[in-house]
Amino acid sequence: MKLLTIIGARPQFIKAATVSRAVRAHNARVLATGQGQPIDEIIVHTGQHFDANMSDVFFEQLDIPQPDYHLGIANLNHGAMTGRMLEAIESRLLDERPDWVLVYGDTNSTLAGALAAAKLQVPVAHVEAGLRSHNPNMPEEINRVLTDRISTLLLCPTQTAVDNLQREGFPFQAPTRVRGGDPDAPQQSCIHSRIQQIENVGDVMYDAALHYRDLARERISLDTWGLTERGYALCTLHRQENTDDIERLRNILAALREIAQNLPIILPLHPRTHQRLINNKSIRWIDGLTVLKPVPYLEMQRLQISAQVILTDSGGIQKEAYFHQVPCITLRDETEWVETVELGWNQLVGSNKKEIIKAFNTIQHKKASITNCYGSGHAATNLLMLIN
Repeated sequence: MKLLTIIGARPQFIKAATVSRAVRAHNARVLATGQGQPIDEIIVHTGQHFDANMSDVFFEQLDIPQPDYHLGIANLNHGAMTGRMLEAIESRLLDERPDWVLVYGDTNSTLAGALAAAKLQVPVAHVEAGLRSHNPNMPEEINRVLTDRISTLLLCPTQTAVDNLQREGFPFQAPTRVRGGDPDAPQQSCIHSRIQQIENVGDVMYDAALHYRDLARERISLDTWGLTERGYALCTLHRQENTDDIERLRNILAALREIAQNLPIILPLHPRTHQRLINNKSIRWIDGLTVLKPVPYLEMQRLQISAQVILTDSGGIQKEAYFHQVPCITLRDETEWVETVELGWNQLVGSNKKEIIKAFNTIQHKKASITNCYGSGHAATNLLMLIN
């Protein structure tokens, strides 16, 4: 069975590492027992994240097989980026003719991969299906909704995601090419109508957190940054809604500077945020913060594990804060990961300076609980069983 995986952005590398590790374990069992069908995984890297610390080092640290194809498509507006990816991915699909295309999350790479596959009647499996912010102004929301609509296999990380899909009328009829069919043959002879399948497989990022947590502690010392256990706050800031709205960005950074007077704030600065500050001649807004270049995955896990509190607009880091049982303040007006809020680990504050400071002063004293709402740490194995 041939599986073609589309990746392009930092969170997707983490998820793909987990699935690729499960693929290797599966193939080893097939070889040892002579039972089952091996999986031939073809990895296509669109190039959406091109910074070395946001791309190359992930493949090294996480032991991801090097991409079979690197498309090098980055630093473009949404339409141009998605269009060029669509054209390039279609070409690779015609060359490889996979049985399944696997896409992750909600980026332009996700949508381009799903569209290219759907138009060639290759079944699409969407990891993190069913997530919703209910904010149509987010590019990510557009990407995830459209990808869900044309996917064959909807791989949900939580029951909330399943419920979201069902409220929207899923499953729909999804056209799917018969395995081994010829995509160049007349349409009626190579496709059939297939009901979309919704499955709660758990969260592959939880798999990753469990697998790499101890490794991060062993390999990475807080001395690297002159930090102590629970002696700092960690912040990430990259969402378009915050970086492109200069007033939101100003208010968030003002709150961070005030908090930093009492607790050091570590800020691995995303290229988009850095460029926005330069363009606005506002680089002084990060004075008083400990600014780092983007850090590799293990370093980021180490910083998260030992932080007193995390402030972020990243969906993935909201979850990882929960996985590591670190209180989280989300610098957005909504979240896809409602479970983290309901369980008391996460507080939504948007960009209001007073609300950010208030949350910082109170969230560590809130009652919080831990459940298995993100699965048992075997999401990658679960999803492979469904496509193989």
